[in-house]
Amino acid sequence: MRFVLVVALATLAVPPAALAASDKVLDQREMAALEAKAAQAAPKEQCFLYAELAHSMAELAGQQLSAGDTAKASASLKAVQMYAEKIHMGVADDARKLKNAEIMMRHTAYRLKELMLGAPLEDRPTLESTLRQLDQVEAEMMLQVFKR
Repeated sequence: MRFVLVVALATLAVPPAALAASDKVLDQREMAALEAKAAQAAPKEQCFLYAELAHSMAELAGQQLSAGDTAKASASLKAVQMYAEKIHMGVADDARKLKNAEIMMRHTAYRLKELMLGAPLEDRPTLESTLRQLDQVEAEMMLQVFKR
């Protein structure tokens, strides 16, 4: 019972901005600006910015798969893997918005699981490898959150 209460309270403690960003898909110009901002940001801030980029690219890949453009979707999933690798390399103990980034990565992984259920068989290996990488990064982020 306590566990359910703690989880419910933790869910309510998520800032509305983190939830609002999860539904938004950035256009190419906004993604390029965010990528430039993430590349120039302090290491403390990069984790959240790359998580936001990974989430946006995963949503874009979902739209591309729905439209039947598997080549572009595959490229978008490769970008998600690249951003996840950057998060993996830069997860720091003192990262800002680490919990929000972890929540965003969990949502992104959940979204990719949904996409995988409806994806053609030839697209599933890319989705599965991206999902494994996101799960690993999300687990590392969770450990950092609870280490604090």
